[in-house]
Amino acid sequence: MPVGLLTLAGMERAARAQLPPEIWDFIEGGSGSERTLAANREMFGHYALRPRTLVDVSTCSTAVPLLGTELRTPLAIAPMAYHRLVHSDGETVTARAAGRAGAVLVAGIFASRSLESIAAAATGPLWLQLYWLRRRDALAALIERAEAAGFAALMLTVDAPRIGRRLRDLRNGFAVPPDIRAVNLDPALMAASHRADVGSSGIAEHALEQFDPSLTWSDLAWLRARTRLPLVLKGILTAEDARLAAEHGVDAVVVSNHGGRQLDGAVPALAALPEVVAALPPEVPVLLDGGVRTGTDIAVALALGARAVLVGRPVLWGLAVDGEAGVVRVLDLLRDELEHTLALLGRPTLADLDHSALAPWPTAPAPRPTA
Repeated sequence: MPVGLLTLAGMERAARAQLPPEIWDFIEGGSGSERTLAANREMFGHYALRPRTLVDVSTCSTAVPLLGTELRTPLAIAPMAYHRLVHSDGETVTARAAGRAGAVLVAGIFASRSLESIAAAATGPLWLQLYWLRRRDALAALIERAEAAGFAALMLTVDAPRIGRRLRDLRNGFAVPPDIRAVNLDPALMAASHRADVGSSGIAEHALEQFDPSLTWSDLAWLRARTRLPLVLKGILTAEDARLAAEHGVDAVVVSNHGGRQLDGAVPALAALPEVVAALPPEVPVLLDGGVRTGTDIAVALALGARAVLVGRPVLWGLAVDGEAGVVRVLDLLRDELEHTLALLGRPTLADLDHSALAPWPTAPAPRPTA
């Protein structure tokens, strides 16, 4: 790993330099004007930290319990499709790296390696992400395979009744290359993702064809009847939906706007976090997804009530730059920065993080009027 890659920003620059432009745009792009994409990151700058002194921080712990598992660090790799776009071995490499770093891997429904091979490579917790497809038999088969392979939870993405208008993909006429497939699904079901012309997107055409936009809260009963695994909903941004999630027996929620890839202008994830946390009972953990780039960002999210955070794009940067070692580097940087932040904050454990650790970032006072 080059010595200069001391931050995720450095990893980002290195990844961009070596990935084809259309792949980079697919990974990095948001929807519309990418206002929400930018706001996810900018929102962390609205907070300042309030460090306490003369606290014993000789030992700081980043361990946290989550859905029955004690994690070494409050990190999960967000569900992302087609890891083989950036590395030939794809999700099996990501799974090994997640285990080494003590993070959860949320494998995407459109993973480019089989659930069984991902599980065989993993040494840490695995969750499976689902979209609600029109073909429920395909969903049921995936759930059965995930349980048999030892996956520990299901994460249903609920903010994508259709795919956001991702202008970079439309300009590039992006389609999934023919040698990279969502191998856990019937090829006929995925065919549209491999076809696109300039001004269209294979990803959008596939979603229009295969995603079921009629999904409602009542459909969760069908999912619950087919699995005993914990159910996590990803894409909650309001107190109203948080309360409905609790009423329908959901085990955890992820505050997320899909990394700015769905509704452009949607509230930044960090801004939505406090109202979602306040609307849920303490036994329903809340995770945050969107804009996390430093360990200090993680500390801010946890102080606002998140139990853990999901990290997406930076993991693919690391995978592109240096495979398994690159992903481990990304996750280790975040964990080390978080531990460093805890020590300098005078908060030696994650349980010590609460709202008192934060203050609004100060703004310059208005100039005093002259006489």
